[in-house]
Amino acid sequence: QVQFVESGGGLVQPGGSLRLSCAASGFTFSICVMRWYRQAPGKERELVATILSDGSSTNYADSVKGRFTISRDNAKSTVYLQMNSLKPEDTAVYYCNALQFRGYWGQGTQVTVSS
Repeated sequence: QVQFVESGGGLVQPGGSLRLSCAASGFTFSICVMRWYRQAPGKERELVATILSDGSSTNYADSVKGRFTISRDNAKSTVYLQMNSLKPEDTAVYYCNALQFRGYWGQGTQVTVSS
C-alpha cells in the first residue's frame, strides 16, 4: 500500500534550519512527481514545493522561495526539504505527497519556529 513517513521536524528558533525527510513506499517512486505541503493551525493545507521525477525541475511557493530547497534520492525512495532562515509563520505540520497518489497522506512532521 502507498505510504509516506515524514520525519525531521522539531522546535527551532527563528533564523534556524531543519531538514525534513519523507520515506515513500508502495509505488514506483522514481516516476512520480513529489510535493511537500504544510498545514498551520486553523488554515488549509498549502503546497510548499514540487520536484519532478528525475529532479530536473523544482517549484516553490512564493512564501518559501529562496529559503527552502526540495530534493530527492530515487534510490532511497526519499524526498527531502531543506528549510533555512525559518520564520514563525513557517510553523505547521509538514506532509509529503506524490502527485499521482494525492489521496494518500502520512502522519506529517511538526515544525515549530519560536524563540
